Amino acid sequence: MSISPIRGLLSFALFCFAQLCFAQQYSVSGTVRDAATGETLIGASIRAGENTAVANGYGFFSLTMAAGEYELVASFIGYQSTTQSLILDKDTTFTILLESATTLDAVEVNANSAAKNINSPIMGANNFQVQDIEKVPVLFGEKDILKTVQLLPGVISGGEGSSGFFVRGGAADQNLIILDEATVYNASHLFGFFSTFNSDVIKEVTLHKGGMPAQYGGRLASVLDIHMLDGNKKEFRAKGGLGLIASRLAVEGPLKKDKGSFIISGRRTYADLFLKLSPDSTINGSKLYFYDLNLKANYQFNERNTLYLSGYFGKDVLGYANTFGFDWGNATTTLRWNHVFNNQLFSNTSLIYGRFDYNVDVFDEDANFNIASIVDNFNLKQDFQYYAKNNHSLFFGFNVLNQKVSPADFVSRDTTTLSSIASEPRKGMELNAYISHDWKITERLNALYGLRVSGFLALGPGTFNTYDKDGDIVESVYYDDASIVEQYFMLEPRVSLNFKLNDQSSIKGSYNRNSQNLHLLSNSTASLPTDVWAMTSQNIKPQLADQGAIGYFRNFRNNQYEFSAELYYKEMSNQIDFKTNADIQANPNVEADLLYGDGRAYGLEFYLRKHTGRLNGWLSYTLSKSERSFQEIDNGAWFNARQDRTHDLSLVAMYEINDRWSLSSTFVYSTGNAVTFPSGKYLADGKPIWYYSERNGYRMPDYHRLDIGFTYEPKSKGKLKSTWDFGIYNVYSRKNAYIIDFRENEANQTEAYKIALFGIIPSVTWNFNF
Repeated sequence: MSISPIRGLLSFALFCFAQLCFAQQYSVSGTVRDAATGETLIGASIRAGENTAVANGYGFFSLTMAAGEYELVASFIGYQSTTQSLILDKDTTFTILLESATTLDAVEVNANSAAKNINSPIMGANNFQVQDIEKVPVLFGEKDILKTVQLLPGVISGGEGSSGFFVRGGAADQNLIILDEATVYNASHLFGFFSTFNSDVIKEVTLHKGGMPAQYGGRLASVLDIHMLDGNKKEFRAKGGLGLIASRLAVEGPLKKDKGSFIISGRRTYADLFLKLSPDSTINGSKLYFYDLNLKANYQFNERNTLYLSGYFGKDVLGYANTFGFDWGNATTTLRWNHVFNNQLFSNTSLIYGRFDYNVDVFDEDANFNIASIVDNFNLKQDFQYYAKNNHSLFFGFNVLNQKVSPADFVSRDTTTLSSIASEPRKGMELNAYISHDWKITERLNALYGLRVSGFLALGPGTFNTYDKDGDIVESVYYDDASIVEQYFMLEPRVSLNFKLNDQSSIKGSYNRNSQNLHLLSNSTASLPTDVWAMTSQNIKPQLADQGAIGYFRNFRNNQYEFSAELYYKEMSNQIDFKTNADIQANPNVEADLLYGDGRAYGLEFYLRKHTGRLNGWLSYTLSKSERSFQEIDNGAWFNARQDRTHDLSLVAMYEINDRWSLSSTFVYSTGNAVTFPSGKYLADGKPIWYYSERNGYRMPDYHRLDIGFTYEPKSKGKLKSTWDFGIYNVYSRKNAYIIDFRENEANQTEAYKIALFGIIPSVTWNFNF
């Protein structure tokens, strides 16, 4: 992108608001922080008279008001509100410090900050603080962001134990997962039983599944935006946990008190250490573990400039003696510069690197080969937030994303039995710009509208093929390095409206269009590390989705209770499926085996949440439908998508029994996945051949499960605070189907049989903080 369009975008943004600034007004701005640690508080509420503001992703806020005297009130759930007098006769900047609430009553006072559910025009969004995640019982006692997200309305689990998820009828690859702005391509450990995110270093999690703000793009279904902690600016602290499966440790402290801080966290499983105790050389020579490492540092040079550096590095390693090895992992690095131009203009500049790779090694008498694949990207992002007046805020920016995909190469180390297969790497560049206006039109009507402009360039070098409908090569053309093979240009309008019926309720509506240029080619119901990533090309068109939604939102009892009901409809084009018997692994012509069609999804979501008090939690229910249509499948008839589930129910409850004991539980129920089962079989040359009548025409059995957890907090010993977490996963030992297969019984009749992964699983973890 050249400099002139950027200048034009900035000039246009400033021009739109210049006429709003003639009155004699002043601005008050600053940062909201935790008084004990110096952590910025994302989403804190600031109120001065009738004027309100919400702290952004870096804790920054800005209010522009007429000169005068005000009572400035700042609040945040879980913190004691603070009030201070303000004489506004000039532009003013200061830091607001909030003390953590120590009693339930103090928390209840601050429930008014939850009123943003009614006031904000954004819909289809759910927000969690880390304390919400830590109380939810999960598999093996490992607190898990992604499994907590699966308990929200419109979000469906990828399967038993899986951290994969589907949002509003979308596929797994249609979710953008970002950690401190860096893309995480495969967010799971051990094939989905754990997520890559260690809750010890997580500050806040926000899921956008409808009415997506214009600064987000690149995926059709959702954005999961995860912010890491910055680190304690006041003192050195450590926390962690010892569990049956994994242990973790996080250390944080000031680089310079009140100016800069760091946090380092590591986690590792140790099943492989127990394998070494086996007398069997095959077993004690095997590997089975994962690790992840989170690092972050920041330094505030002055009130206007802060620098952040964060990274994540994780790896899974599996191996069976000297015959098989498999590893995969993610790496991300983000360098960010926050700059405050003045009390009204905030800037964030980010340089981001992300990488995902996997490596498979097989050492066998009949097969000796390696399969490896890499996806990496470099991203430059520039975001501006301009607070012209309290009823006008402008968000605008751009990003340039350079991406490279190296598909799986099959390298044979014994060419007498197997031949190597090489696939050319593919390069692409995305150029995106956006502008968005948050406008409080009247006391009752609020609008957030904008436009995202997306461009994609498929680049050389390499040989690019075009195919006919039978998958045969029609033409092959070689392109030099940086040559443009194909280019696409897309306009993505976004609009959300909020009409307040009264102080306790509102009606919202939204429409948004999204495009996607990175696609996961998978035949499985959940995302696997070995699934193939492919970029948009001359054969694969950008996926597109148009979604409309309307909802009713209401809060009760001083905003302690939050209720919403949302109805959505989504149309998708250029959806991807596979021809029968398609081979996607180590296939240089995988695009020849793809089918392209349409999708649609619609549903009704209910959400009831209690924020405060001894008993809190939430109830979510989704009634939905997700379908696909491909001309080559059943002559274009609509069929159930793999992730289609009619009913999905989650109930989460957390109860503080007393100062020492607390109880938590979750109950989940959902309709079984849509699957393709054989409708019959026949013999050909004495061999059974399965007959399939329709795509995804059958259902897995319904899924349901109850989990409970107990937390005991002993008396503190000096600075050491600790808790014991006891959990029971699948309390009534429901044998939920993981796979259903078919076999011949003793009477030579075909019968179905079920494979279940888990029965009842107890867990215990000791957590500490000092």
